[in-house]
Amino acid sequence: MNNITDITENDERKPFALQCADPYVYYHKDGYYYFTYSCPEYDRIELRRAWSVKALGDARPLTIWRKHAEGPMSWHIWAPELHYINDKWYIYYAAGKAENHWAINIYVLENTSPDPFCGIWEEKGQLKTEWNDFVLDCTVFDYHNKWYAIWAQKQNNNKGTSSLYIAEMESPTKLKLPQVLLTEPEYDWECRGFKVNEGPAILKRNGKIFLTYSASATDSTYCMGMLVAEDKENTDLTKKESWTKLDSPVLVTNERKGIFGPGHNSFTTSRDKKEDYLIYHARPYAEVDLNFALYDPNRHAWVKRIKYDRNGYPIFR
Repeated sequence: MNNITDITENDERKPFALQCADPYVYYHKDGYYYFTYSCPEYDRIELRRAWSVKALGDARPLTIWRKHAEGPMSWHIWAPELHYINDKWYIYYAAGKAENHWAINIYVLENTSPDPFCGIWEEKGQLKTEWNDFVLDCTVFDYHNKWYAIWAQKQNNNKGTSSLYIAEMESPTKLKLPQVLLTEPEYDWECRGFKVNEGPAILKRNGKIFLTYSASATDSTYCMGMLVAEDKENTDLTKKESWTKLDSPVLVTNERKGIFGPGHNSFTTSRDKKEDYLIYHARPYAEVDLNFALYDPNRHAWVKRIKYDRNGYPIFR
């Protein structure tokens, strides 16, 4: 008999949380799974927790922060991620302005309470990159006692292309620049509707660092790509040549299963840490107006157990 916390094949066939785009699930040492996501109204940041991934959909959300009335952080509150760094809680999220919806940058909240449902969430300002032009989807991770950030950003000389950049972090609220371009849209499957690389996520397993990301427009063409780096002491993750980019997507629309436009994922583990889980969003239907796809609320959160091939690479399909 499966434990109530285990993910079964039946759990993979349906969303575990409705209208929760850009899902980020983090398993903490207190035994809780914590869950952040883009709310359909894009006006606040909610936090949920439960003893299992599949219980997060029914967990009561706590609104920990709301958008400003004007100026920075007043529009398009997107893709919050909860991280625990040096005994403090941080949330990294994207936000635009009511006066300019697409003037989007990354901002940081900090909470010093051991319990993120308690204490005060303090605004720590913008996580500043080399230039301020459509910056979003920041994830952070530790590697050999250093912290790194990876995010999506439009290139300085190419306004229509969203690419992924990496930088080491001086602190949880400051990057150690310069930033390095890791990947930009180049294959057909990355350029459908729009030229997009976004939504980075890190998985460390089998002596490798896997960097997944999302590509193309946010309709049924949305899909996941992947870069791989060797997990060695002398590997410099801030060098593009340390990474190998796969030339085919690793997760795409599956009409038979009713999963359309899968992407913007995160990773977590089973409670015993023996299994890795893919957390991602997708729609249950294909038809969506590309001009209004971001405002279609039905990007739901799904979970899938990850298997590995003989080379230690994750299998997401």
